[in-house]
Amino acid sequence: MKKKNRIKKNEDFQKVFKQGKSMANRQFVIYMLNQPEEKEFRLGLSVSKKIGNAVTRNRVKRLVRQVFLEEKDSLKTGMDYIVIARKPASEMDYHEVKSSLLHLFRKTKILKPGTRRESAIKNT
Repeated sequence: MKKKNRIKKNEDFQKVFKQGKSMANRQFVIYMLNQPEEKEFRLGLSVSKKIGNAVTRNRVKRLVRQVFLEEKDSLKTGMDYIVIARKPASEMDYHEVKSSLLHLFRKTKILKPGTRRESAIKNT
């Protein structure tokens, strides 16, 4: 992901935690904050040491980033997202991670209305 699409600073994380809304499932928690002045979305990731060693944590982050990269056209822009991985995420493969995150996207209604992804999901 490009630098402009990342949340790195602690103050940005805290702002999203305090002012944003959150939704969770068993594998992930997602915090969202509307940033209308931004043209694109930004993504922050938090994977605790409880998840596993550095290799495991980096793998989870890589999988989450890949899902966001693939779904960037169908996600609402002008938003900050923070994804927190929970323990079960460490044992998931890519397709399970994607399915879990798409479930959260549907629950939080952050998919753009009318995108092919939105309509394909409704039919399943």
